[in-house]
Amino acid sequence: MTTTQATAPVQGPDDGFHVFDTTLRDGAQREGINLTVADKLTIARHLDDFGVGFIEGGWPGANPRDTEFFARARAEIDFRHAKLVAFGATRRAGGTAAEDPQVRALLESGAPVITLVAKSHDRHVELALRTTLEENLEMVRDTVSHLVAAGRRVFVDCEHFFDGYRANAEYAKAVVRTAHEAGADVVILCDTNGGMLPAQITATVSTVLADTGARLGIHAQDDTGCAVANTLAAVDAGATHVQCTANGYGERVGNANLFPVVAALEIKYGRRVLPDGALAEMTRISHAIAEVVNLTPSTHQPYVGVSAFAHKAGLHASAIKVDPDLYQHIDPERVGNTMRMLVSDMAGRASIELKGKELGVDLGGDRALIARVVERVKERELAGYTYEAADASFELLLRAEAEGRARRYFRTESWRAIVEDRPDGTHANEATVKLWAKGERIVATAEGNGPVNALDRALRVALERFYPQLAKFELTDYKVRILEGTHGTESTTRVLISTTDGVREWNTVGVAPNVIAASWQALEDAITYGLLHAGVEPAE
Repeated sequence: MTTTQATAPVQGPDDGFHVFDTTLRDGAQREGINLTVADKLTIARHLDDFGVGFIEGGWPGANPRDTEFFARARAEIDFRHAKLVAFGATRRAGGTAAEDPQVRALLESGAPVITLVAKSHDRHVELALRTTLEENLEMVRDTVSHLVAAGRRVFVDCEHFFDGYRANAEYAKAVVRTAHEAGADVVILCDTNGGMLPAQITATVSTVLADTGARLGIHAQDDTGCAVANTLAAVDAGATHVQCTANGYGERVGNANLFPVVAALEIKYGRRVLPDGALAEMTRISHAIAEVVNLTPSTHQPYVGVSAFAHKAGLHASAIKVDPDLYQHIDPERVGNTMRMLVSDMAGRASIELKGKELGVDLGGDRALIARVVERVKERELAGYTYEAADASFELLLRAEAEGRARRYFRTESWRAIVEDRPDGTHANEATVKLWAKGERIVATAEGNGPVNALDRALRVALERFYPQLAKFELTDYKVRILEGTHGTESTTRVLISTTDGVREWNTVGVAPNVIAASWQALEDAITYGLLHAGVEPAE
């Protein structure tokens, strides 16, 4: 596959441009994320593998968990690409940096790089710090120079910079100038409230760069949905340090997302900011970090979401069949992702043919066969089935049409599920299945923690003697949707089931007026598909 968007890198990853990750500090402030020290160590390894230049690990001295993280990270992680960064604040008003316990904790963390947060909005200085504007500048100067003298590299985060610049531009620039003159390597302009737009970022960064001579960075929150765009706007204006979080995690709606920022820099700008081969690991790294923080990966995230290169419309499929670049801005393999064709009632011939190739079913350009599959899909989607979320069920339908018969490993005579409401408030769930497999009639009964679980267990009890591969199959997700157009308890129900064998996962669908009947259909497909891909020959 080729792409017209790629440009040759113009420079390698070096100190001329920084990719700075703050997932372990700012990203951890997202609602629902609570990282253990072990979690932070795991994420740090993933980020180092990805090749970011700096990993901000937290605030040692202010948080015992972060203090422990720095001690363990030094002992347990051999960083290949990243430098570990400790975060803290300028010294307290009225004291000295040399005597400030929080500043001392930053040095004791052993981190070679320290990021200091400093007030750059005059009202925050007076209302939050309760000190004078002059003393705030001295706090910045004293703390930066003290840490630099101790052999640390120092970055300064100018908190609320853009709001402060609008309120008092000269004072905001004075904070930047003071930090730079005291020895800070980079001064980061922070859109702490996330309220800026790209044009505002460009104008401000350009002016501050010209007026202060400092090396500038950008830290953007996503409250306007512009954090990535604002970060790139700052780069356009001359910033050479970008602060991001993996998957955009962060307080409120989040931070600038590391992955689209890096992809834009590498692919769109032609600026090499990662080690060789690292960009192709992006999707894997994104999903791995999502697993650690125990959040489902966003399916529609740019570049790395499973839907980022998914095509549903028949018009798109027809064009992609001729040239994938016609409806894709890059080759998905560049970022470790894949193109997917979705099958739905919007599907045309090209969609079905491309999906067949994706699933390993060559339709051989048989127009009559493809037309039958298209009509079959549209007919079943009208009845409530959805194949874009159930590739396994679609593959079974496709193979049945292509081969002229359905794959069968067993034949169902009947099934029954009973839910008993007992006087003590407990419930009993029991299922009985009657099946035929390999010429033998089997009757099996099992109990479960619900009627569907009982059916699943009964099905396994009945078939595991014939198909021992079933012992590896595990139901991992179960979704029920009441379909539109019907009412109340008489509604048609769609059930989606996810199953794994420990190596791969597949999704199947069932539709019926009865939730248990719909579940049975999805279970039948799940077992049939799993056995098919385990290389088991059908019984009939």
